[in-house]
Amino acid sequence: MEEEYSVDPVLLLEAASDFAHHPGSHSDTSTQEFLTRFPLPAIISTLQTKADYPGLENALVDCLERVFKTKYGASLIPHYMPFVVVGLGADSQKVRCLACKTVSFLMKNTDKRIASQLVLQHDVYPLLLSCLIDGDEQVATASMDAIESLAGYPEGMGIVFSASNNEATHLGNLAMRCSSLGRVRVLALIVRLFSISSSVASEISKSNLLKILEAEVINTDDTLVTLSVLELLYELAEVQHSTEFLSRTSLLQLLSSIISNGSAESILRSRAMMIAGRLLSKENAFSFIDESSFRAVLSAIDRRFEFLESIEADECECALEALGQIGSSFQGATLLLSTSPPAARHVVSAAFDQQRHSKQLAALHALGNIAGEIRTENVVFNGNAEENLKRMIYEKASNTSKLTPSGLLLSVLQQDSEIRLAGYRLITGLVARPWCLMEIVSRQEIIDIVTDTFTETKKIGMEARHKCCEAIYKALTPSTKLISDPAFTGIAAKLQEAIKRGPYLARKHTEAQPVVMTADRF
Repeated sequence: MEEEYSVDPVLLLEAASDFAHHPGSHSDTSTQEFLTRFPLPAIISTLQTKADYPGLENALVDCLERVFKTKYGASLIPHYMPFVVVGLGADSQKVRCLACKTVSFLMKNTDKRIASQLVLQHDVYPLLLSCLIDGDEQVATASMDAIESLAGYPEGMGIVFSASNNEATHLGNLAMRCSSLGRVRVLALIVRLFSISSSVASEISKSNLLKILEAEVINTDDTLVTLSVLELLYELAEVQHSTEFLSRTSLLQLLSSIISNGSAESILRSRAMMIAGRLLSKENAFSFIDESSFRAVLSAIDRRFEFLESIEADECECALEALGQIGSSFQGATLLLSTSPPAARHVVSAAFDQQRHSKQLAALHALGNIAGEIRTENVVFNGNAEENLKRMIYEKASNTSKLTPSGLLLSVLQQDSEIRLAGYRLITGLVARPWCLMEIVSRQEIIDIVTDTFTETKKIGMEARHKCCEAIYKALTPSTKLISDPAFTGIAAKLQEAIKRGPYLARKHTEAQPVVMTADRF
């Protein structure tokens, strides 16, 4: 490896450019043939000594990335780790980015135990952290990918998660020493690592790294940093196992505090609502989070509606969407309908208010979640929750010119395609209830719309309409009283026919038709 290699930079530039821009993936054979012409030490030496040659650095970096992507190229990486180390500390951002990607290729294509030993032996991890903090955006992303690939295996977890909290590479200590940008990047890395698996999330929890996220939420000195951290928490809340570990922190209390803080930026309250909604939407949320925490969040969101005149449009829609997310689970929906007064009343009120399109759209989707459109079981509630849902919808109808729930639902289906889509979802959830079924089948206009295969032109709308047909028919057929009534027999047949045609087939028989017309004359 110490042998001097000399190569004509003009020839190498041309060959490297051709290799880098070759369409499709390179095979091991083509890679081996290229490296036979231009040995890897020669390419690396040229990259180190002649990087100022016009266009050469870019061509060689792109070429080496394509080389190391192949299995043959990746098999050579363990023999060139010193060059990887040099690359991680290079002045060139492109070279640093390549070195970070090379570590990822190493982890992907090499025995994990051997790859982890090489990373440890050559002290690569601290250099990856430096790239994360000091590199440009591409370098930071590449280093994050490399660290994620390292932490994804038991052999690498011991490198990423230090046994001692006093080590310089401990992510908590690193975040404390960084600039605001570097700190956000470290926090983004923690979120990425958390999403790998429950075992990695457990290491993060034991290392108290989630406390750093909490501390940044509490720190209101820099609104942009706080907003960035809230965005990261929103990603974190989407992870399947997030509820288990975040329930051990004070995050929900912090979110409730932000939502309740009238002097905070509206965008911060909005993001806090969305995080809380996503976190509490999971079916296992009640297994880890006590009901008092649920109620505290609902109370905080509920109080924001008291300032409806001053509340910003985006914040109002986020509040409705958050309630809808919480209501997507059976227990969450039950709680929304059981509080006194029910927090779901804001959703019902906004769902049939045509004064503001985006607000109504958010509310309709939220009410569809609460009604059970996305739940495969436990659609209908027990006791007070079900009674409150029925009462609120009838009260809303009685206070409008529509007078009945069927009138409200029909008015929704007569609006634009976005509102209709939300209306289909709402009916799909509500129709499992006998009172709503009667409202729908007694209104022929509703049946006509949901069975009309010409109504929708977009795939998502066609599928929602068809699912709505299926839900109405499923609720109607078990009712022997209704199905035997001559007035409803035709409706059942019409629904069944629409279901058989499927969501996309607009006509019963679609055939090519000849078109005859006079020729254009010029």
